[in-house]
Amino acid sequence: MKYPVKHKINKSILAKEVRIIGDGITSRICSIEEARQIAFERSMDLIEINSTIVPILCRVCDYKKFLYELKQRDKEKKKNQVQSETKELRLTPTTDEHDLAFKTKHAEHWLREGNRVRAVVVFRGREMLFKNQGHDILARLAKNLEEVGKIELAPKMEGKRMFSVIVPK
Repeated sequence: MKYPVKHKINKSILAKEVRIIGDGITSRICSIEEARQIAFERSMDLIEINSTIVPILCRVCDYKKFLYELKQRDKEKKKNQVQSETKELRLTPTTDEHDLAFKTKHAEHWLREGNRVRAVVVFRGREMLFKNQGHDILARLAKNLEEVGKIELAPKMEGKRMFSVIVPK
């Protein structure tokens, strides 16, 4: 079975001297021929790990096992990554204090979970005349959330909508 070669292995390593590491091998600097011989005697592969240092670093191990370990490490990194979502909170210029407090609790919960909150004030009909009320609502929301989040994007008008983005601290 062929595996895609991502690393230089065995005869494709062209350096004169290498530092070898591996299970049951004392880390040392030796010639490339000696390193290949050590790998051959153990029925393993010589894999180039780091070519930027002098002498280059090579590991003596089974290449399939090495690829499997890399795959597992990448899987673990991906699992530990936190993906943040953007949650949207819709308001109107006539949103009451109680409704704003209720929506603030939702936003606070989302920010504590690590999500971003996009607060949107939607203007309908003649409400467009009262853009300052929308700005005031977004300012009060940001003030209520200042201990768990900070404003990433200040209130901005886009068509009939004014929005602001708040991110976790």
